[in-house]
Amino acid sequence: MLFSLRYHIIPYSLYFFNLPFYPLSEKRCTFATQFMKDKIKDWMIQKHDKRKQRTSIGFYKMEKNEKVNSVQEMAADKNKDHSADADRVKEVYKVTIAGSIINVVLLVLKFAAGILGHSAAMIADAIHSLTDFATDVVVLVFVKLGNKPKDKDHDYGHGKYETLATAIIGISLFVVGVMICYSGVTKTYRAICGETLQQPGVVALIAAIVSIVMKEWAYQFTVKAGKKYHSEAVVANAWHHRSDALSSIGTMFGIGGAIILGEKWAVLDPLAAIVVSIFIIKAAWGLVMQSVKELTDASLPETEEDEILKIANEEQGVGEIHNLRTRRIGNKIAIEMHVRMPGSLSLYEAHEHATHIETRLKQHFGADTHVGIHLEPVKVNGKYQKPE
Repeated sequence: MLFSLRYHIIPYSLYFFNLPFYPLSEKRCTFATQFMKDKIKDWMIQKHDKRKQRTSIGFYKMEKNEKVNSVQEMAADKNKDHSADADRVKEVYKVTIAGSIINVVLLVLKFAAGILGHSAAMIADAIHSLTDFATDVVVLVFVKLGNKPKDKDHDYGHGKYETLATAIIGISLFVVGVMICYSGVTKTYRAICGETLQQPGVVALIAAIVSIVMKEWAYQFTVKAGKKYHSEAVVANAWHHRSDALSSIGTMFGIGGAIILGEKWAVLDPLAAIVVSIFIIKAAWGLVMQSVKELTDASLPETEEDEILKIANEEQGVGEIHNLRTRRIGNKIAIEMHVRMPGSLSLYEAHEHATHIETRLKQHFGADTHVGIHLEPVKVNGKYQKPE
């Protein structure tokens, strides 16, 4: 090896550096030229491979860091969502349990006042408070179920449990309204037929006033939480509190009129119950119909769909929007649409526009909004054309 280097490399190097004192044949010069070219080429290839390897490692590290950052951001967003969901459940539980305590206190008070004060309207009001307590339990159970995250069997989450809870509350409220109305009608009919109704006592009037104040207070803090956290079940439960307050108002006027005007006007008690029952039935019907619409995937109101179209059309490059589909899933909404954009856009550019539309929709309707956008090229003369 050493002999080869001495015999070939050194003399050829001297030749290339124009050192005349070392004679070389033409054959050896040709061989030396090719030999040096091959060595230089090998050295350049090795250097390029090392540089490429370093670059690849750099890009790999950058890509790895980007993936790590992306995963960390997704994890942070997920933790943020879980934290918001936990706060939502906590607040819903807080207001519902507070309402339950009020319902239990009023339940005992109304039954005692109705029996001691000989007031049928107050006893009916007590039954109403009992259904309020039952719906509190329904809300506690179904809000917990509805707030579970999506899983393999529920791609859109469990939000419709809350809708189901709203339907149950509405039905129970409707039944209570019918019962109160039936009781008032039968007692009014008996009074018309000449039967003397027993005059209610003052204790029943006091219980009615206390009930009005307590139930209106319960309505205010419950409906505030329901609207804040977009829970239809909690809003429905708030209306259960409000209907109980309205029922107590009717009871108060009926009992008060019967006490002030005398025994002959005791019929005011059941008449007041009938009037209140109409309001209760109306509120219950609205809750049930709203729940039925959501459970059957009814579209969002036209005003909200117009707002969706407006937001999407404001994006640069949007040519047409069609096949808009919307529905409500518990306290969230789902939006799906087909968006036509210029066919000359690259896939990356089209994706950027779609992402921007999705971001703006979530900013407007909530971070948990489900948005599905199908991109299509703009039609030319009614046909899709391949871009040149």
